[in-house]
Amino acid sequence: MTDPIADMLTRIRNAVAANHPRVDIPGSKLKMEMARILKEEGYINSFVTKGEGVKYMIRIFLRYDAKGTSSITHLSRVSRPGRRVFVGATEIPRVLGGYGVNIVSTSRGLMSGKNARKENVGGEILAEIY
Repeated sequence: MTDPIADMLTRIRNAVAANHPRVDIPGSKLKMEMARILKEEGYINSFVTKGEGVKYMIRIFLRYDAKGTSSITHLSRVSRPGRRVFVGATEIPRVLGGYGVNIVSTSRGLMSGKNARKENVGGEILAEIY
């Protein structure tokens, strides 16, 4: 697999389209941090790890409202292996006028676009969610 982050986002997107309550993703530290940001921003209910050692899975529990609509309507990869997107702290775009979230990989770790602007650090924009 050449792009594991795109694979993670596609698995979440497909699970939301099929109204699944949860989705399993092959684990890594980067994906764990992305799931943490999704939980902090309120797009998923929770996540847990299943298994031990090198081959573990991250189980993400998706969030739906009373009508059954998901809190995730759009989930896309911005910076890809073929075209990396780096921005400075002042150039981090606002997603959907501030209603959405960027996931930015900075020198201080993964953080949302809001936190990166607040801490005045730039980096690579991995994904956008709304």
